Amino acid sequence: MRESAQLVSKTLGMLAKEIKPGVSTLHLDNLGGEFIRDHGGEPAFLGMYGFPKNLCISPNAEVVHGIPNEKPLEEGDILSVDCGVYMNGFYGDHAYSFGVGNIAPETEKLLKVTKESLYKGIEQCVRGKRVGDISNAIQTYCEAHGYGVVRELVGHGLGRKMHEDPQVPNYGRKGSGKVLKDGIVLAIEPMVNLGTEKVKFHSDGWTVTSKDNSPSAHFEHDVCIIAGKPVLLSTYRYIYEALGIVSDEEKPFTMDF
Repeated sequence: MRESAQLVSKTLGMLAKEIKPGVSTLHLDNLGGEFIRDHGGEPAFLGMYGFPKNLCISPNAEVVHGIPNEKPLEEGDILSVDCGVYMNGFYGDHAYSFGVGNIAPETEKLLKVTKESLYKGIEQCVRGKRVGDISNAIQTYCEAHGYGVVRELVGHGLGRKMHEDPQVPNYGRKGSGKVLKDGIVLAIEPMVNLGTEKVKFHSDGWTVTSKDNSPSAHFEHDVCIIAGKPVLLSTYRYIYEALGIVSDEEKPFTMDF
């Protein structure tokens, strides 16, 4: 599973260099699909439940499941890129939200807080805790900053299927839900809006936007509980290398394989 997750990570790292004003999301989708195949994987989203493209690419008010198209990106946009890989019988699935050029300070803060909330959730992936502890940590952190935490869309278990039990909401009560055990793999993915938590489902059957059209951020990691503690199978390292970002945020959750 780590190999599948790492190929997602490398794909996002490759795309990080390509995300700039004037580039279309369809171009990014084509690059991502080609990269995945060239490295021995299959784009997991293509054809899944009938999805028509390789990646889910969601700009600005789109929360998730955006369908890549020919519209060029503009300075100040934000862009969630959600990528899935199927390889060696297992799935990898994670996401990162990028700024396109210079973005507004309030939007930059939304991205920062949403990513920080992801790690707040990961910290709760400890043997003997419950799914609700993850959910509550994400919700509490984001709502303390005044953001809307999306209710209708959730994280999930991951393995030989893309979506496995348990579901991992980004809101909930401490001490509720499934007990966490060694060996479980979760795709934890806060989806957070600058405004209302309410969303709109569009007639194309895929696109989901914030109901008030406020910007939305989405970050996702694949996490396995090993020896009672959370271990990342995915990484943002390749993105950070591409963008020249220095970060030690993943250090508490890494191990040698």
